[in-house]
Amino acid sequence: MPVRPGYIKKIATLLLERYPEAFTGDFDHNKEVVVRVTNVDSKDVRNRVAGYVTRRVRSQAAQA
Repeated sequence: MPVRPGYIKKIATLLLERYPEAFTGDFDHNKEVVVRVTNVDSKDVRNRVAGYVTRRVRSQAAQA
């Protein structure tokens, strides 16, 4: 399993704090939200942020 860079975690955490209701457990939906609320130009960074957000949302849902 690859290690996620700190900037991916920081961006994802900040987005989850600012827009908690915008994200779901669906990766494709989260990709679109990341495009709308950020100015990330790189597709790779967008996908990494969306993937980390998706994992966090699914993890929080499983704990609840």
